[in-house]
Amino acid sequence: MVQFTDEELRPAVENVIAKVRPSIKLDGGDIELIAIKDAVVYVQLKGACVGCASSGTTLKFGVERQMKALIHPEIVVVNVPFGWEDKLDQLGK
Repeated sequence: MVQFTDEELRPAVENVIAKVRPSIKLDGGDIELIAIKDAVVYVQLKGACVGCASSGTTLKFGVERQMKALIHPEIVVVNVPFGWEDKLDQLGK
């Protein structure tokens, strides 16, 4: 169980996103933090990442792995498709 509030997690999550962003941008993509709810980090992959077959790997083995290692092992990262920003409760974890 993650012992931090979502507000306490935000600076650490933003720091990890800042660390992985340059690698994502090298391939023409980008990443944006949408929300943090109950230790689930909702991000949106953009640019070349949209529709890319490797985007799931980037998300789980790049972004999520870094967050688990640097913040807490139980953090989950979910990609938010365009148009779903206000429907986070409908996305699977």
